[in-house]
Amino acid sequence: MKHKLLTAVVLGFFAFTANAQTADEIIAKYFENTGGLSKWKTLEGIKMTAKLNQGGMEIPLEIIQLKDGRQTTNINLQGRVIKQGVFDGTTLWSDNFMTQKAEKSDAETTENFKLSLGDFPDVFMNYKAKGYKVELAGKETIDGTETFKIKLTKKPIKVDGQPADDISFYYFDAENFVPLVVEAEVKSGPGKGQISQIKFSDYQELSNGVLMAFSLTQGVKGGPGQPITVSAIEVNPVVDAAVFKFPEGQ
Repeated sequence: MKHKLLTAVVLGFFAFTANAQTADEIIAKYFENTGGLSKWKTLEGIKMTAKLNQGGMEIPLEIIQLKDGRQTTNINLQGRVIKQGVFDGTTLWSDNFMTQKAEKSDAETTENFKLSLGDFPDVFMNYKAKGYKVELAGKETIDGTETFKIKLTKKPIKVDGQPADDISFYYFDAENFVPLVVEAEVKSGPGKGQISQIKFSDYQELSNGVLMAFSLTQGVKGGPGQPITVSAIEVNPVVDAAVFKFPEGQ
C-alpha cells in the first residue's frame, strides 16, 4: 500500500511538473513568435491611436502606457477629452463622465492597481520573478481555432477589504502561440460575478519588431462586445509628465 501511495505521489509530481513546463514552453514560444524577448525588453512605453465602435458610432481613443506604470486613456467625445484610468506614479484617477470633473480612485482600487505595476509591456514577462503562477488548463476551441488554455494566478487583490484571488485565463493559438482571448471574473461593481472577455486579432509588427494585436473586442463573455480598431502604435514615445497629473484645485 505504501509503495502504491508513493508511486502515485511521484507520478502526480511529474505530471504537475510536465504541466508547468508545458505552460512555460507555450509562453516562451509566444515571445519568440512575436519578436523575441530581446525586442520586448526595448519597450519603455507605447502610444496607441485607436477607435472604439459603440453602437455604430466611432469614438477616437489615445492610450499611453509607460514602463514605470504611468498611463492614461484619453477618450474624445464630440470634441471633449475624457481621461480614464490615469496613473501618475502615485495617484490613480479618472474623469467623471457626468460632471466632467477629475476624481481620485479609492484606496483599495489604487492599491490593487499598484500590484500590476510591473506588468508592462506584457503580463507574462518575468512572471516567475513577480511571483505569478501559470498552469496549462487544457485545450479549447475558440471561434473554430484550437487554443491552449493558460491559467494565470497573480498576487491576491482586495475586494471590500478582504483578500480575493486574481486569476485570469489566456487562450493561446495552438499554431501561432499568440493570445486570442483573455477572460477573468469581475470582482466588483455592477458586473460583479460576470466574466469579462477581451479578444485579440490582427497582429502587426511595431517599429522595434514586436508584434501586437491591432484589433480587440472587449465586453462580457457571451455578449456582443465593443470592437476597438488600432490604427497606430508608437514605440517609446516622448510624453509630457503633465498628461498624467491629477488636476488639483479644479
